[in-house]
Amino acid sequence: MANIVFSEGSGLNDSIYGKVQAPVKMLIEKRGEAFEAKSVLPELFNMQKSTHFGEKLTSMTAMDGFKPVGEGGNYPVDGMQEGFDKFIEHMTWKDSFSLTEEIISDAKMMDLRKQPLGFTSAYYRTREKFGAALFGGAISGASSIKFAGHTFDATCADGQSLFSKVHPAKVKGSKQSNLFADAFSEDALSAAECAMQNFKGDNDELLDVSPSTIIIPNDYQLKKQVFAVIGADKDPNTANNGFNFLFGRWRVIVWNYLNQFITDGTKPWLLMDKDYNEQYAGAVWFDREPLKVKSIIDETNDNNVWKGRARFTGGFNDWRAFCVGGVENGTKLIAG
Repeated sequence: MANIVFSEGSGLNDSIYGKVQAPVKMLIEKRGEAFEAKSVLPELFNMQKSTHFGEKLTSMTAMDGFKPVGEGGNYPVDGMQEGFDKFIEHMTWKDSFSLTEEIISDAKMMDLRKQPLGFTSAYYRTREKFGAALFGGAISGASSIKFAGHTFDATCADGQSLFSKVHPAKVKGSKQSNLFADAFSEDALSAAECAMQNFKGDNDELLDVSPSTIIIPNDYQLKKQVFAVIGADKDPNTANNGFNFLFGRWRVIVWNYLNQFITDGTKPWLLMDKDYNEQYAGAVWFDREPLKVKSIIDETNDNNVWKGRARFTGGFNDWRAFCVGGVENGTKLIAG
């Protein structure tokens, strides 16, 4: 069910507009349900509800681990410390549309349907585009993005863009990269998977990252390459059709909204560990207030005005849930 809250102004049930309130509500809700069913956002973001002005995200470093002490030995003292932290502030989003008395009186059904459907589509499309803009900005290495006239942070808790060659460790360890230059191929996919499996935490500890999702823009050549690599259980490059160890292990998300926020002619491809993203809040999305729609009569022109208001935001926290390939200035995974 679409998460939409409705309210009506006084006098609407007694006016010419009363008969359209329920049908317009139904159109808005049905359109919302349709968009929610197709949205990619829940796949890429850790979706959370919020009750605050903003949310602070942090992590704890790993313990050093057990030590051999021998028979009757004392317990060594171990501990954890706070990792990098990130604060994400909510944003208010608004829109509205009007139904004139003439539209209602003349029973112009096309207008009665078109405006509510367009209104709801605009809300959910805005959410999808905002999420895609965050990832598009991160692919380009930006620390912030401009969206609908406002600036939004695109960095992780460590201060680097989501995709970077120099992610620092909070306690100890070398800088790490999740930004790779290699175009998509069987070898590049295998190498990127291994690179993510070798990601280390802020205390130089090996993590349990295991990517299983490939995310690409809607590009026919890239789609063909991806499914050629993972879509058959035999290796077409071998004379005896050797086993393709990449078959059956990947889920593919083709995100057409991402096309609008990447450089023309580029073919970036992302890997994601969805479980790690959920557990450690890699990419996060907070819904502070659901879409609230109110219907009122504008006393200046007698129009029936429908206003929508919501509060939500998105951003990045832990970069280790993702990597990207096919970016020109990235780290080279495969020699040559």
